[in-house]
Amino acid sequence: MQISEAESIVMEVLWRTQPLAAEDVVAALAQSQHWQEHTIKTLLNRLLKKGAIQAERDGRRYLYAPVLRREDWVMGESQGLLARMFGGRVAPLVAHFSQQGGLSAKDIAELRKLLKEIDDGHR
Repeated sequence: MQISEAESIVMEVLWRTQPLAAEDVVAALAQSQHWQEHTIKTLLNRLLKKGAIQAERDGRRYLYAPVLRREDWVMGESQGLLARMFGGRVAPLVAHFSQQGGLSAKDIAELRKLLKEIDDGHR
């Protein structure tokens, strides 16, 4: 499922707290995005049409909740990035960040720990 960057911002709100009415989503995004109410409602409708969220009637309003799990979306986005940019391989991605100075000492320590866990067969 393809979700635009703007749609993913709306999804992040719904992944954090659900279900939410449209006015709650508007309130959550008003300060950080400076989007108009109409824009946010358009994004909600797009997400509904894509099947990423569902709407349940609650009196005179609808409550929105994600159908698409964040974990599934992140996996698809990650695999797409790897396929497009690095031939589907993780090592060139890490090498790229390393060469560009994009890995902190903390990142390197976490990678070492992860590799040790993989080597030890715990993952």
